[in-house]
Amino acid sequence: MHGRVPPAPLPRLLLVLALLVSGLAGVVATAGTARADGCYTWSRTLSQGASGTDVTQLQIRVAGYPGSGGVLAIDGSYGPATVAAVQRFQSAYGLGADGVAGPATFSKLYALQDDDCTPIHFSYAELNNCNSTWAGGAVSATTAKANALRTMWKLEALRHALGDEPIRVTSGFRSHACNDAVGGAASSRHLYGDAADLGSGPHSLCRLAQQARNHGFNGILGPGYAGHDDHTHLDHRGSRFWSAPSCGI
Repeated sequence: MHGRVPPAPLPRLLLVLALLVSGLAGVVATAGTARADGCYTWSRTLSQGASGTDVTQLQIRVAGYPGSGGVLAIDGSYGPATVAAVQRFQSAYGLGADGVAGPATFSKLYALQDDDCTPIHFSYAELNNCNSTWAGGAVSATTAKANALRTMWKLEALRHALGDEPIRVTSGFRSHACNDAVGGAASSRHLYGDAADLGSGPHSLCRLAQQARNHGFNGILGPGYAGHDDHTHLDHRGSRFWSAPSCGI
Protein backbone atom coordinates (compact mmCIF):
# COMPACT_ATOMS: atom_id res chain seq x y z
CA MET A 1 0.00 0.00 0.00
CA HIS A 2 2.96 2.33 0.54
CA GLY A 3 3.59 4.64 -2.47
CA ARG A 4 0.14 4.09 -3.98
CA VAL A 5 -1.49 7.36 -5.09
CA PRO A 6 -5.07 7.65 -3.86
CA PRO A 7 -7.63 7.97 -6.67
CA ALA A 8 -8.80 11.50 -7.50
CA PRO A 9 -12.16 12.45 -6.16
CA LEU A 10 -14.81 11.72 -8.78
CA PRO A 11 -16.02 15.33 -9.29
CA ARG A 12 -12.49 16.55 -9.88
CA LEU A 13 -11.78 13.75 -12.34
CA LEU A 14 -14.95 14.51 -14.29
CA LEU A 15 -14.00 18.18 -14.48
CA VAL A 16 -10.58 17.34 -15.89
CA LEU A 17 -12.11 15.02 -18.49
CA ALA A 18 -14.69 17.64 -19.49
CA LEU A 19 -11.98 20.25 -20.01
CA LEU A 20 -9.93 17.89 -22.14
CA VAL A 21 -12.89 16.97 -24.34
CA SER A 22 -13.89 20.61 -24.70
CA GLY A 23 -10.37 21.59 -25.74
CA LEU A 24 -10.17 18.79 -28.28
CA ALA A 25 -13.50 19.75 -29.78
CA GLY A 26 -12.29 23.32 -30.15
CA VAL A 27 -9.18 22.19 -32.01
CA VAL A 28 -11.23 20.05 -34.39
CA ALA A 29 -13.73 22.83 -35.07
CA THR A 30 -11.00 25.38 -35.72
CA ALA A 31 -9.11 23.07 -38.05
CA GLY A 32 -12.16 22.58 -40.25
CA THR A 33 -13.28 26.20 -40.47
CA ALA A 34 -12.29 28.31 -43.49
CA ARG A 35 -11.50 31.95 -42.85
CA ALA A 36 -14.20 33.40 -45.10
CA ASP A 37 -17.01 30.87 -44.78
CA GLY A 38 -19.38 33.80 -44.34
CA CYS A 39 -18.95 34.44 -48.06
CA TYR A 40 -18.29 31.27 -50.02
CA THR A 41 -16.45 28.01 -49.44
CA TRP A 42 -15.18 25.75 -52.20
CA SER A 43 -15.73 22.05 -51.55
CA ARG A 44 -13.62 20.52 -54.34
CA THR A 45 -10.43 21.09 -56.28
CA LEU A 46 -11.13 22.73 -59.65
CA SER A 47 -9.22 22.18 -62.87
CA GLN A 48 -9.69 22.37 -66.62
CA GLY A 49 -12.95 20.74 -67.69
CA ALA A 50 -14.84 21.52 -64.48
CA SER A 51 -18.05 23.53 -64.58
CA GLY A 52 -20.59 24.89 -62.16
CA THR A 53 -21.32 27.64 -59.69
CA ASP A 54 -18.05 27.04 -57.87
CA VAL A 55 -16.17 27.74 -61.11
CA THR A 56 -18.15 30.96 -61.57
CA GLN A 57 -17.24 32.06 -58.05
CA LEU A 58 -13.58 31.37 -58.79
CA GLN A 59 -13.70 33.25 -62.10
CA ILE A 60 -15.13 36.36 -60.42
CA ARG A 61 -12.12 36.42 -58.11
CA VAL A 62 -9.42 35.79 -60.73
CA ALA A 63 -10.98 37.91 -63.50
CA GLY A 64 -8.33 40.54 -62.83
CA TYR A 65 -5.65 38.18 -64.17
CA PRO A 66 -6.61 37.57 -67.83
CA GLY A 67 -3.30 38.78 -69.27
CA SER A 68 -2.59 41.92 -71.26
CA GLY A 69 -5.68 43.06 -73.15
CA GLY A 70 -7.68 40.01 -72.14
CA VAL A 71 -11.10 39.69 -70.54
CA LEU A 72 -12.01 36.49 -68.71
CA ALA A 73 -15.54 35.23 -69.39
CA ILE A 74 -17.52 34.56 -66.21
CA ASP A 75 -19.33 31.54 -67.61
CA GLY A 76 -18.85 28.75 -65.09
CA SER A 77 -16.69 26.76 -67.48
CA TYR A 78 -13.06 26.03 -66.51
CA GLY A 79 -11.38 26.36 -69.89
CA PRO A 80 -7.86 27.35 -70.98
CA ALA A 81 -8.46 31.04 -70.26
CA THR A 82 -9.46 30.26 -66.68
CA VAL A 83 -6.43 27.99 -66.28
CA ALA A 84 -4.19 30.87 -67.43
CA ALA A 85 -5.91 33.37 -65.12
CA VAL A 86 -5.51 31.04 -62.15
CA GLN A 87 -1.84 30.58 -63.01
CA ARG A 88 -1.30 34.35 -63.07
CA PHE A 89 -3.13 34.74 -59.77
CA GLN A 90 -1.02 31.98 -58.23
CA SER A 91 2.20 33.54 -59.50
CA ALA A 92 1.16 36.97 -58.21
CA TYR A 93 0.88 35.56 -54.69
CA GLY A 94 3.84 33.20 -54.74
CA LEU A 95 1.86 29.97 -55.08
CA GLY A 96 2.69 27.02 -57.29
CA ALA A 97 1.38 28.14 -60.67
CA ASP A 98 -0.20 24.94 -62.02
CA GLY A 99 -3.55 26.45 -62.99
CA VAL A 100 -5.39 24.08 -60.66
CA ALA A 101 -7.49 25.71 -57.94
CA GLY A 102 -6.93 23.67 -54.80
CA PRO A 103 -6.52 24.29 -51.06
CA ALA A 104 -3.59 26.72 -51.36
CA THR A 105 -5.38 28.85 -53.97
CA PHE A 106 -8.63 28.85 -52.02
CA SER A 107 -6.81 29.72 -48.80
CA LYS A 108 -5.34 32.81 -50.46
CA LEU A 109 -8.77 33.81 -51.79
CA TYR A 110 -10.29 33.39 -48.33
CA ALA A 111 -7.59 35.68 -46.96
CA LEU A 112 -8.36 38.28 -49.64
CA GLN A 113 -12.11 38.52 -49.13
CA ASP A 114 -14.51 39.73 -46.49
CA ASP A 115 -17.66 37.92 -45.42
CA ASP A 116 -19.78 39.87 -47.92
CA CYS A 117 -17.55 38.54 -50.76
CA THR A 118 -15.89 41.87 -51.45
CA PRO A 119 -12.09 41.95 -51.60
CA ILE A 120 -10.53 43.23 -48.39
CA HIS A 121 -9.34 46.55 -49.85
CA PHE A 122 -12.65 47.62 -51.44
CA SER A 123 -16.25 47.86 -50.31
CA TYR A 124 -19.73 48.25 -51.72
CA ALA A 125 -19.88 51.69 -50.11
CA GLU A 126 -16.85 52.81 -52.13
CA LEU A 127 -18.49 51.68 -55.36
CA ASN A 128 -21.79 53.42 -54.63
CA ASN A 129 -21.95 56.93 -53.21
CA CYS A 130 -25.27 57.49 -54.98
CA ASN A 131 -27.76 55.52 -52.87
CA SER A 132 -27.94 52.49 -50.62
CA THR A 133 -30.30 50.40 -52.74
CA TRP A 134 -28.42 50.14 -56.06
CA ALA A 135 -31.72 50.97 -57.78
CA GLY A 136 -32.54 53.50 -60.49
CA GLY A 137 -29.82 52.65 -62.99
CA ALA A 138 -29.91 50.97 -66.38
CA VAL A 139 -30.13 47.46 -64.86
CA SER A 140 -31.75 45.91 -61.82
CA ALA A 141 -30.29 46.66 -58.40
CA THR A 142 -29.16 43.03 -58.10
CA THR A 143 -27.30 43.18 -61.40
CA ALA A 144 -25.72 46.55 -60.64
CA LYS A 145 -24.41 45.28 -57.30
CA ALA A 146 -23.10 42.06 -58.89
CA ASN A 147 -21.33 44.11 -61.56
CA ALA A 148 -19.73 46.25 -58.87
CA LEU A 149 -18.44 43.14 -57.10
CA ARG A 150 -16.71 42.01 -60.30
CA THR A 151 -15.20 45.47 -60.67
CA MET A 152 -13.84 45.33 -57.13
CA TRP A 153 -12.03 42.04 -57.71
CA LYS A 154 -10.39 43.48 -60.81
CA LEU A 155 -9.40 46.54 -58.81
CA GLU A 156 -7.92 44.25 -56.16
CA ALA A 157 -5.72 42.66 -58.84
CA LEU A 158 -4.73 46.11 -60.10
CA ARG A 159 -3.91 47.23 -56.57
CA HIS A 160 -1.73 44.18 -55.93
CA ALA A 161 0.14 44.66 -59.21
CA LEU A 162 0.89 48.25 -58.18
CA GLY A 163 2.53 47.22 -54.95
CA ASP A 164 -0.54 46.99 -52.72
CA GLU A 165 -0.74 50.73 -52.31
CA PRO A 166 -4.20 52.30 -51.95
CA ILE A 167 -6.39 53.05 -54.97
CA ARG A 168 -8.90 55.86 -54.58
CA VAL A 169 -12.34 55.30 -56.12
CA THR A 170 -14.09 58.61 -56.79
CA SER A 171 -17.25 57.33 -58.51
CA GLY A 172 -18.94 53.98 -59.05
CA PHE A 173 -22.60 53.09 -59.54
CA ARG A 174 -24.98 55.91 -60.43
CA SER A 175 -28.75 55.97 -60.76
CA HIS A 176 -30.12 58.02 -63.64
CA ALA A 177 -30.74 60.85 -61.18
CA CYS A 178 -27.20 60.73 -59.81
CA ASN A 179 -25.74 60.49 -63.30
CA ASP A 180 -27.73 63.50 -64.49
CA ALA A 181 -26.66 65.48 -61.43
CA VAL A 182 -22.96 65.08 -62.29
CA GLY A 183 -23.44 65.58 -66.03
CA GLY A 184 -22.67 61.96 -66.93
CA ALA A 185 -23.20 60.61 -70.45
CA ALA A 186 -26.68 59.27 -71.13
CA SER A 187 -25.17 55.84 -71.86
CA SER A 188 -22.64 55.93 -69.01
CA ARG A 189 -21.39 52.55 -67.79
CA HIS A 190 -21.84 53.91 -64.27
CA LEU A 191 -25.57 53.27 -64.78
CA TYR A 192 -24.75 49.55 -65.02
CA GLY A 193 -22.67 49.43 -61.86
CA ASP A 194 -19.66 48.09 -63.75
CA ALA A 195 -17.58 51.26 -63.88
CA ALA A 196 -15.18 52.92 -61.49
CA ASP A 197 -13.48 56.31 -61.68
CA LEU A 198 -10.09 56.45 -59.99
CA GLY A 199 -8.37 59.52 -58.63
CA SER A 200 -4.65 60.07 -58.35
CA GLY A 201 -2.87 59.09 -55.16
CA PRO A 202 0.21 56.92 -54.73
CA HIS A 203 -0.05 56.38 -58.50
CA SER A 204 -0.64 58.86 -61.29
CA LEU A 205 -3.76 58.67 -63.42
CA CYS A 206 -1.62 57.48 -66.33
CA ARG A 207 -0.02 54.74 -64.28
CA LEU A 208 -3.47 53.49 -63.30
CA ALA A 209 -4.68 53.54 -66.91
CA GLN A 210 -1.58 51.80 -68.21
CA GLN A 211 -1.65 49.01 -65.63
CA ALA A 212 -5.40 48.50 -66.03
CA ARG A 213 -4.75 47.06 -69.50
CA ASN A 214 -3.63 43.87 -67.76
CA HIS A 215 -6.64 43.44 -65.51
CA GLY A 216 -9.69 42.73 -67.63
CA PHE A 217 -11.18 46.15 -68.35
CA ASN A 218 -12.65 46.66 -71.82
CA GLY A 219 -13.16 50.35 -71.14
CA ILE A 220 -10.22 52.54 -70.14
CA LEU A 221 -10.51 56.33 -70.43
CA GLY A 222 -8.01 58.76 -68.97
CA PRO A 223 -5.98 61.94 -69.40
CA GLY A 224 -6.17 63.31 -72.90
CA TYR A 225 -9.67 61.92 -73.51
CA ALA A 226 -12.38 64.58 -73.28
CA GLY A 227 -13.63 65.06 -69.74
CA HIS A 228 -11.13 62.65 -68.20
CA ASP A 229 -8.09 64.73 -67.34
CA ASP A 230 -8.87 64.53 -63.62
CA HIS A 231 -9.57 60.79 -63.33
CA THR A 232 -9.08 57.40 -64.92
CA HIS A 233 -12.28 55.59 -65.86
CA LEU A 234 -12.48 51.78 -66.03
CA ASP A 235 -15.47 49.66 -67.07
CA HIS A 236 -16.71 46.32 -68.46
CA ARG A 237 -18.33 47.44 -71.73
CA GLY A 238 -18.96 44.75 -74.35
CA SER A 239 -16.02 45.61 -76.61
CA ARG A 240 -12.70 47.32 -76.10
CA PHE A 241 -12.44 51.08 -76.11
CA TRP A 242 -9.25 52.47 -74.63
CA SER A 243 -8.36 56.14 -74.88
CA ALA A 244 -5.93 58.04 -72.67
CA PRO A 245 -3.82 59.86 -75.27
CA SER A 246 -1.73 61.70 -72.68
CA CYS A 247 -0.71 58.30 -71.30
CA GLY A 248 0.15 56.68 -74.62
CA ILE A 249 -3.10 54.70 -74.72
